[in-house]
Amino acid sequence: MMFKPYPLGSGRIDDAALAEDKKSCRKIGPCGMGEKALYLNSFFIDRRYYVPFSAVTRVYKRVAMSRGGFTGKGIFASMAYLVVEFEGGRQKACNFKYEAQVDEFLSAMRAVHPSIPCVSEAAERRIAEEKARREEEERRRPPMSEAAEKTVRLLDNAIDYLDERPELTERLSMAAKRRRNYQCTNGSYRWAAMAITMLGFAALAFGIFAFTQHNSFAVYFTLFGLAAIFTFAGFSVLPTARNNRTAIMKNDAQAQEKMQAYLSDYPNFPLPARYAHPVVLRRMQRVILDGRAVTAEQALAVVKDDLKALNADVQVSQEEYDEVVAIKPMFLNADYQ
Repeated sequence: MMFKPYPLGSGRIDDAALAEDKKSCRKIGPCGMGEKALYLNSFFIDRRYYVPFSAVTRVYKRVAMSRGGFTGKGIFASMAYLVVEFEGGRQKACNFKYEAQVDEFLSAMRAVHPSIPCVSEAAERRIAEEKARREEEERRRPPMSEAAEKTVRLLDNAIDYLDERPELTERLSMAAKRRRNYQCTNGSYRWAAMAITMLGFAALAFGIFAFTQHNSFAVYFTLFGLAAIFTFAGFSVLPTARNNRTAIMKNDAQAQEKMQAYLSDYPNFPLPARYAHPVVLRRMQRVILDGRAVTAEQALAVVKDDLKALNADVQVSQEEYDEVVAIKPMFLNADYQ
């Protein structure tokens, strides 16, 4: 088997079973999930290592935030990792290009291996504390008026309607993120990446030529060229047919148009198509339950104010973070209108 996975721990799988399991594993980003093991990436090679499920104790997401992560400033808002704990606390952190792929991996883990925790120990404690806090808040909440109860039911119906076509809300969120990241990335970075990548190709070509001439420096040029090409290709900074202003803006517009077409069959939907996401509706419900609004219009205004107040200096729970990164780009792109 070419690039046979290397075991990270003491657990081993015989070569024949390993080859078959890796071949049939579910590939999600640079990692994979087989019937016998998890397949994890190295910096350059996908599914380079493996850990048998018998040794896995915990799998969870870690997000490295850069300053401005909520506002989209900088080259990258965040870097997502899949962290696998095994054999008494050993860890392997796998970097993913797209955070949504980490979420997909964890969702598959919960479905196939529900006995393996999919959050960190610290997150488990925070979830328990958050649950206790919310239960206390619910006990202290003021009684709702009839109008507020009607609004909550209206929002429930809207959530159910969106949940029938989750691919539309997912595309709306992803398109908004791409647009926001592209607009907040300095154009000079892309041209610098293009120049360095072209130098990488030139170095690679010279390295290959030098190999044919038995030049002792050939390996250095080759490695530099490969490193430059893989690095900037992986970062998605380079302008391409799909990574340019026209394509990104068109993708965002199409996502909103498809959502608008779907909502046209729902009379008086409580959100404009550009904000039509279950997370927005649930946050509106919480605003009403907390007594901060009565109507859907008032609740949306409060949600906008809450999102505006969140920035890189504000610490939030993982649950709050996941909600914010899913919806805030949609509001930023529309300037909260």
